[in-house]
Amino acid sequence: MRNLLFNVAYWVLSIGYGLAAAFAALAPGRAATAWIIRRYVRRMVQAMALFAGIRLTVRGKERLPSGAFIVASKHQSWGDGFATYDQFDDLAFVTGDHLEKFPLLGTVLKKLGAIVVNNCGGHAARAALKERAADANREGRKILIYPEGNLAKIGEKFRYRSGVWHMYRDFDMPVVPLATNLGLFWPQESYRKTPGTATLEFLEPIPTGLPKEEFLTRLEAAIEGKTAELIAEATGRPVTPAVLVLTPDELAKAAAKAA
Repeated sequence: MRNLLFNVAYWVLSIGYGLAAAFAALAPGRAATAWIIRRYVRRMVQAMALFAGIRLTVRGKERLPSGAFIVASKHQSWGDGFATYDQFDDLAFVTGDHLEKFPLLGTVLKKLGAIVVNNCGGHAARAALKERAADANREGRKILIYPEGNLAKIGEKFRYRSGVWHMYRDFDMPVVPLATNLGLFWPQESYRKTPGTATLEFLEPIPTGLPKEEFLTRLEAAIEGKTAELIAEATGRPVTPAVLVLTPDELAKAAAKAA
């Protein structure tokens, strides 16, 4: 019953606020659309607590630097975006173009200034990421990106992509790693939710100026290390490092080569 109630609330809120945001997108500027989306996100976080029994504890906000910066987050749950967006007044975010398949959502994403890139990556996706992230940077907005580019299962990780490093280098912005164990309670895109207290933890910012390999190694170690600790804290099990697995795209390419 809990899962059913949450999913009903999810779709009612998504459709209602989605239509409102689509109409607001007709107005000049971003303010009206952003105001509606902030309310939508807040209501979703409240619905997670009220109907799914998933409450959030947020740690480390005192570590956030002033001015513009990049948040690089672990991505285990469809709820990650709601939980993280709710922590900021104005947040640009990197998302895959799969979201544009939903009616009117492409218009809303464009009005919000979301950074929409091709899920398959490559040079075109990198160019789009650079161009659209530059717009957010000029406006002094904080940017959220998921370096793995995919939803990972608990205990698994994907190869960290270099897009976050290109933004870090090009815009000379610090990167704040964000660890989470929300996937324990709302796994990936699962219908079934488990009541409990999930944790988001902002970690020490990575200062600007590091070379690519050092930056990516440091970022992955911070996010994966703390995420493993948060999972162990919530489950009472020993800290277990995540296992590297292939992304769906990499699996498809490997299967095509083997065929």
